[in-house]
Amino acid sequence: MSLYLLRRLIQAIGVMAVMSLIVFLGVFAIGDPVEMLISPDADQIERERAVIALGLDKPLWMQYLLFLSNALSGDLGRSFVFNEPALQLIMGRMPATLELALGATFMAIIIGLPLGLYAGLRPNGATSKAIMAVSILGFSLPTFWVGLMLIMVFAVQLGWLPSSGRGETAMLFGVPWSFLTWDGLTHLIMPATNLALFKISLVIRLTRAGVRETMLMDYVKFARAKGLSPSRVTFVHVFKNILIPVVTVVGLELGSTIAFSVVTESVFAWPGMGKLIIDSINVLDRPVIVAYLMTIVLMFITINLIVDLTYSFLDPRVRLEAKG
Repeated sequence: MSLYLLRRLIQAIGVMAVMSLIVFLGVFAIGDPVEMLISPDADQIERERAVIALGLDKPLWMQYLLFLSNALSGDLGRSFVFNEPALQLIMGRMPATLELALGATFMAIIIGLPLGLYAGLRPNGATSKAIMAVSILGFSLPTFWVGLMLIMVFAVQLGWLPSSGRGETAMLFGVPWSFLTWDGLTHLIMPATNLALFKISLVIRLTRAGVRETMLMDYVKFARAKGLSPSRVTFVHVFKNILIPVVTVVGLELGSTIAFSVVTESVFAWPGMGKLIIDSINVLDRPVIVAYLMTIVLMFITINLIVDLTYSFLDPRVRLEAKG
């Protein structure tokens, strides 16, 4: 297992190196932040002074080497707009995005798994067909439209939930969290639900397909022939064997939820990384954009590693393959 972790660590370093080059070229070679940050009435001397202050006077390859050297020491540059370390800005917004993404993933699991399991065990029932029809809506409806409808119904017309912001937070391990207070929890419900709709539909359909396939396997038929109770057959022989694809998709979807929560955070004015990156793109705040993208890449690598390690607890064959 230690050799496996070392190999994955080397792969992660290679991926980060390649992505740093792609991100740098994609962001730093496009647009001129000086035009966004300097007044149109500024003279040439002021423009040149700004270019030097932002470090944009050096050749592109030298800027990249300087960026790489600073990144190895944990410095991803200073924000052009806020004049603060870009990584510090990202870390300050990360708890809000993580809370939103984890809340949406939690909702997808506790709602999608039981509904998908029920639909797979009783595929011809009216309730199962209704579940599958609703899951199609979850795939089809645009996130921004659903968010606006949630605000219109539950915030404007009914007045049950707040429409924007994060609400009151409480500290846990030195990090502010909304779900620890009632006011913060009410602020979290709508954006988390909006972000979870697609994930719920995905988990439902994936679970149903896994159950339908597993129910035809010989070991399930043999378990039934031995006289095991339906609940034992379902939760020991069926449910356990469909968890690997579900864990795979949920793990990858957690990464994509963190990366693509931009729309939801913009609609609900949620103060997370997504809203920060949109504001930074509007003013071409390059260090913040690069820090955000590199952080997302690192998150994807970490989540994939956790998913792979989870396999070893769900399937003994994965452990044997790792030892081999």
